[in-house]
Amino acid sequence: MAKATKKKAAPKKAAAKKRSTKKNKLGVKNSLVNNINAKKKKGASRSKNKSTVSKKAYKDMQNNWDK
Repeated sequence: MAKATKKKAAPKKAAAKKRSTKKNKLGVKNSLVNNINAKKKKGASRSKNKSTVSKKAYKDMQNNWDK
């Protein structure tokens, strides 16, 4: 006669922590679009003439907005 063996339950995993998104000094999640929009709302945005984002980079970014 074979002995009945009890299966041990797997140890419980700790509850997953909520991932908090890091925020920058403007108080928004770090991304180029969020930074631009936060500065606009704050009233500290640069004119297009003094932009630090190249026209090509901005155009590429716009192409990915609808995805």
